Amino acid sequence: MKSDYGRGFADLVEATAARYGTRELRIGASIAQLGHAARLWSPLLGTVLTHAVVPDLTRLDRADDGPNLRLPAPAGWRYESPDQLYDLVVRHHLEPLAAGLRVKVAPGLLYGNAASALAEAGRAIAAIRPDLAEPAADLVADLLARGHLAGKGALISPEPAFRRTTCCLYYRVPDGSKCDDCALR
Repeated sequence: MKSDYGRGFADLVEATAARYGTRELRIGASIAQLGHAARLWSPLLGTVLTHAVVPDLTRLDRADDGPNLRLPAPAGWRYESPDQLYDLVVRHHLEPLAAGLRVKVAPGLLYGNAASALAEAGRAIAAIRPDLAEPAADLVADLLARGHLAGKGALISPEPAFRRTTCCLYYRVPDGSKCDDCALR
């Protein structure tokens, strides 16, 4: 995966921009990075909340034909703190991906995407497992207060829902609209 990050997922960025009918590669980069963040946060939150295990993403691999991720074998370690999750997702995956992007995308937008994906992962887990709603909300809130995620949005009532302080640029694609958590709403 590290070599894919160094290349900035150029193939995925281009394919995403084409799929959404835009020539602006920064929009493709934003949408692809948002999807990647979601594919990282969701399983991590799920395994931490259900089994107190952090998956080992060292050998994480991206599918040849798209954004799907896979691990060759299940492995992990015991969950100790939200810092583990922040470091694993943000520092070891999303920041190297951002550094490899071939198009200029504002760092705040990319961290906002990471925060949005995190909040949505927590909301989805709470919807599927209501018994985990409170621990999921607590963990998401803790993570949203860390490092570069701090200030990129806030959990609001009643769901809880999330409101970003940045925009992912989706509204700029043909027939695009502002997302439910968009700062421009």
